[in-house]
Amino acid sequence: MTTKKFERNDGRRIDEIRPMEAKVGVVPNADGSAMFRFGNTIAIAAVYGPKEYHPRNKRDPEKGTLRCTYSMLSFSVTDRIRPGPSRRSTEISKITQWALEPVLMIDKSPNLVIDVHINILQANASTRCAGINAAAMALAHAGIPMKDLVSSVSVGKMDKTLVVDLNKYEDSDFKEGEGSTDIPFTFTSKGKITHLQLDGKITIPQLKEAIELARKATKEIYEVQKKALKESVEKK
Repeated sequence: MTTKKFERNDGRRIDEIRPMEAKVGVVPNADGSAMFRFGNTIAIAAVYGPKEYHPRNKRDPEKGTLRCTYSMLSFSVTDRIRPGPSRRSTEISKITQWALEPVLMIDKSPNLVIDVHINILQANASTRCAGINAAAMALAHAGIPMKDLVSSVSVGKMDKTLVVDLNKYEDSDFKEGEGSTDIPFTFTSKGKITHLQLDGKITIPQLKEAIELARKATKEIYEVQKKALKESVEKK
C-alpha cells in the first residue's frame, strides 16, 4: 500500500515560504516605516517616536512604553470588513507588542512612548506575522535601540502534515472543511522565541517539529528583512 504524498493547494513544498518582499521608508512622514509581503498578504508599519507620553499619569519613569495598533483596511479582503477596532485587532495589537518588546531597549526612553501603527493592505492569511515583520523593520529604520531583530511566520498542521506559512485556503477554507492547526511564531535572529500562539490541537513531538520548521523559516525571513534595511542605509 502506497501513502499519498501531501500536496499543498499552491504547489509549495511543506517548508516553503511564499514569495517575500520587503522595503523600508515607505511612509515619508513617519520616523520609521516598512512594508513586508508574504505572497498576497501585504503589511505596512509606521513608527512615531520616542515622543512625550500623554496623559502624564501613565508615564513610566524607569522605561519607555511601546504601543502597537494593528488594523486591516476595509479593502484588504474580498468581503469588505467593517472599519475600526475589533476584538481580533485589539488582540493582535497586544500580541505584536509582546513579540517586539523583548528586543527593544525601551529603558533608554523613560517617560516616552513609541507608537507602531500596522495596516494590512491585502490579506491572504498570516497577517499578524507579516505585520510583526514589518513592525520590526520599521523600528530599526526609526533608529530605535534594539538588541536584535525579530521575524515571524506561521506553521500549520494540515491533517497530519506540518506546513510553513499558511495561505488563506490552508488557514480558513481547509480548517472549516477538515480541521487544521495554526501556530504563529516569532523568533529573534539568534533563534529565541518571543511569541507563540496555538489555535487547534497538536502533539508534543509535532510541536517540537513545528518549532524547528519555524526557526528555519524565520532565518530566511530575517535575511530578507536585513537586506532591505541594509539597502536603505546604502542609499543615504
